[in-house]
Amino acid sequence: MHDLVIRNATVVDGTGRERFEGDVAIDGGHVAELGQVAGKGEEEIDASGLLAMPGWVDVHTHYDGQVTWDPLLTPSFWHGVTTVVMGNCGVGFAPAAPGQREWLVGLMEGVEDIPGTALNEGIRWDWESFPEYLDALERCPHAIDVAAHIAHGPVRAYVMGERGASNEPASAEDIARMAELVGEAMRAGALGFSSSRTLLHVAIDGEPVPGTFAAEDELMAFARVLGEHGSGIFEVAPAGVSGEDLAAPEKEIAWMQRVSAATGCPITFLLGQNTLEPDAWRRMLQLCEQADAEGARVYPQVFGRPTNLLFSFEGVSPFARYPSFEPLMNMTPEERMPFLRDPSFRARVLSECDPNDDVFAMMMKDPWHQSFELGDPPDYEPDASCSLAARAARDGVDPRELAWDIMLGDEGRAVVLWALLGYADGDLEPVRHMLEHPLSAVGGSDGGAHCRMICDSSVPTFLLTHWTRDRSRGPRLSLESLVKKQSRDTARLYGLDDRGEITPGQKADINLVDYDALSVGVPRMVYDLPGGAPRFMQKALGYKATLVAGQVVQRDGEDSGARPGRVVRGPQPAYQAGL
Repeated sequence: MHDLVIRNATVVDGTGRERFEGDVAIDGGHVAELGQVAGKGEEEIDASGLLAMPGWVDVHTHYDGQVTWDPLLTPSFWHGVTTVVMGNCGVGFAPAAPGQREWLVGLMEGVEDIPGTALNEGIRWDWESFPEYLDALERCPHAIDVAAHIAHGPVRAYVMGERGASNEPASAEDIARMAELVGEAMRAGALGFSSSRTLLHVAIDGEPVPGTFAAEDELMAFARVLGEHGSGIFEVAPAGVSGEDLAAPEKEIAWMQRVSAATGCPITFLLGQNTLEPDAWRRMLQLCEQADAEGARVYPQVFGRPTNLLFSFEGVSPFARYPSFEPLMNMTPEERMPFLRDPSFRARVLSECDPNDDVFAMMMKDPWHQSFELGDPPDYEPDASCSLAARAARDGVDPRELAWDIMLGDEGRAVVLWALLGYADGDLEPVRHMLEHPLSAVGGSDGGAHCRMICDSSVPTFLLTHWTRDRSRGPRLSLESLVKKQSRDTARLYGLDDRGEITPGQKADINLVDYDALSVGVPRMVYDLPGGAPRFMQKALGYKATLVAGQVVQRDGEDSGARPGRVVRGPQPAYQAGL
């Protein structure tokens, strides 16, 4: 008798091999048998007509605060994710001296657009050190597994105080103490260390993330700790990732190669196509290949679709920093609507411009060639002729007027999609090439972050719907390869050898999916964060069930109430029965 048997499934097992028909037997939270299972199950699921696939391992999320109050970790929960890795991009909440908690909230709010009001109300601060943070997470019930990096920003501020927060150079003593904290975190179960070097990442006070300008000896010290520990990965949001510094990317690859070669520590960095130098990604991949050939381990972490900013009057408006519009940002949607519908107010706002002189203002000078009306179902690879710039030219209007009118639709809830990264060529061919590259890892979903402007937590579902089934503007990718890319491959990148496949001995994290019905919903603003703060929510149809450690955590898009999720501490060896 087995604990559970899934019958008559089409199994896409995560190894990359061809799908096959079979049963899956589960005992003790692990896959016990695969193929034609003769034994009965205490519970049985008829999966006729369904695909059985591993649960997705999402290595780039920012649920560091939400994990303390949300047992589901939505939206990722609704998209088949069964393991999330937090603490990316140099921001997190541990270590946290009592006097630094408000500053850490401001850092997360500024970098990841998670409302500070929600973080202040939702987080229960019952930790100071990183090990205590993991202990606190273990006291919280979760439906899915959670893991974390230790992040550069909190470490620097904890050791160096205001000097660290303001990016002053670290002394040898500072570096030694920070390295001690990273070692302590690794021994407690951190999966690695993260840092940010892009000028796009600033705290709520306008200061770049601590560590943005860290010297190579500081970065080398952290990588050396990971290398000596024998596990863990160094994750970085590099300088120039969005095209804000065209000279930076090659320099970034150079130091990553030197640091990885010297320490043995693997490094993963965000890579996408930017509009200012659309072919730079090709050179970055070549440099990664060169680093690999010379013994370094440098892995580009690529996006599954364009990184999309969602312009809306409920969230982040392209006019948010225009002088006449700015006061509306503190209003409720109901209070804002009379102004939005007033033609004279609209004309006054559109006669102005963003008075700021910063990276965001530079990027927003002319976003309209990359901006599109987001329909239902959402189209993330629209034809360039559908851009707001092209439509406005045909209609003889200012594209800002068109954007205003679109966003005013659906009682002010309609959305304009700005393809910030990955759409410079007018299609997703560069994204396809990056996804297919043997050194690349799929990531960048930013689950839990950018609540009012991005909702890319649905990328795991989009990878299947768009790339393997629906794409019409270019070649598709095989279902087997993309299942492997976001389950086995991401798990192995982080040393999680116990999951990511449906094979005997592996953790029974499984999605049962109606492939023909699988779809990504329209992102909608909801007000369910602590204190009623807003965030975009995007669900999916077609996930008939998701299992974590052999327990069903959702059926047909409904929470089952099961909470088998655990804190993942350090690398996880493949399971061996009886040990």
